Amino acid sequence: MTVRLYSGMKSIDLPGKSSGLSEQIAKEQFVIFMSDLLKGNADEKITIIMRMISKTEGPVKGKQIQEFTEDLIMSVVHVLNYRKELKGWNLENTRDSASGVKALASQLLSELKLADGTKPVGPQLLETTFNPSAIADWVYRVPQVSVFLSVVIRQGLHVLHSIPDQTNDILNLVPRCKGMKGRGLVSLFDIPSIIYINSHLPVELQHKWQLLFSSRLHGESFSQLCGHIVNKGPCILILKDLDGFLFGGFASHSWEVKPQFQGDNRCFLFSVFPSLAVYTYTGYNDHFMYLNSGQQTMPNGLGMGGQHGYFGLWIDSDYGKGHSKAKPRCTTYNSPQLSAKEDFTLDAMEVWAVGDVPESVTKGKKSILDVDPQAQALLEMAGKGRHSEGLREPIEEDEEDEN
Repeated sequence: MTVRLYSGMKSIDLPGKSSGLSEQIAKEQFVIFMSDLLKGNADEKITIIMRMISKTEGPVKGKQIQEFTEDLIMSVVHVLNYRKELKGWNLENTRDSASGVKALASQLLSELKLADGTKPVGPQLLETTFNPSAIADWVYRVPQVSVFLSVVIRQGLHVLHSIPDQTNDILNLVPRCKGMKGRGLVSLFDIPSIIYINSHLPVELQHKWQLLFSSRLHGESFSQLCGHIVNKGPCILILKDLDGFLFGGFASHSWEVKPQFQGDNRCFLFSVFPSLAVYTYTGYNDHFMYLNSGQQTMPNGLGMGGQHGYFGLWIDSDYGKGHSKAKPRCTTYNSPQLSAKEDFTLDAMEVWAVGDVPESVTKGKKSILDVDPQAQALLEMAGKGRHSEGLREPIEEDEEDEN
């Protein structure tokens, strides 16, 4: 990326001055480069980006854009890690970023369009030639490119990083991580997927993720899962099946155990590996979220999208079993089959609360005895102690995890 930044600066022509054979960057070139890339209009910005993609002028191949995009994303990860701005995440408590970089680059490249509106895919995309107008259209429609460049310049070169005009896109690029410190856990997420999924959340929820449940910490139990996620506010769940596929969903409302669908059109499903993508509401039905347990007449488990017996994402109350059915697509979210096999076996699962914890939770976690004082009174009359008291999990203090 350093070479690309250098090429971008060298591409700045100074009026009345010949660049000659000098390999040094003039102060004026540096200043204009910063101004054009961070504050410039579309033409000024694209001229520099084109030169960062290729040292030679003219159209560029999809393969060159892919290499530039992967370099850019990797640079963002390295810069944020070096500057200790990953806010509690780090390269040790997340899965390896290498595959995440490629997955995010592929997702961003999938938005490249030719003049006739067609989107080349796969090997065809890498061999396709794109002119500056196609790149300009891509940068305009894919805001992550400009945001990532801004991060690399502000935090990487350590210039303009403290200016208060940074947008929420930059301030909330990485959410604050809570609940991982000291637990020896490696998340199912990688840094690029955290950045991408977080950008699709409602803005007011993008500043913080807090671990609610991990099957590796809390055990492989549906009752444990429900106990950790019910009434905890909006959250993200991510699953790994035995084939290594990673996928999940965003629940816009607190989970409640009941035989009706819940949530709203802000919910979405996503995949992280082998591909990174977000699948949003289609308008076809309102089957956003479902959580039920202990019923004989209705399905028991956790589901998102589709319908009973045919969910876009389903975790059975017989913990470890699930399905992702979509032939050809999930009706609620237009998602394809997310797991490797339609009926999958769960390998691991995490649930993250996003945004601030609801007031009802911060006032203290309630056991069934708190909810039902009559049950508590009967136990006391019978001389029984409250054995569940010692099983309560302490509420984590609102301190930011250290990198």
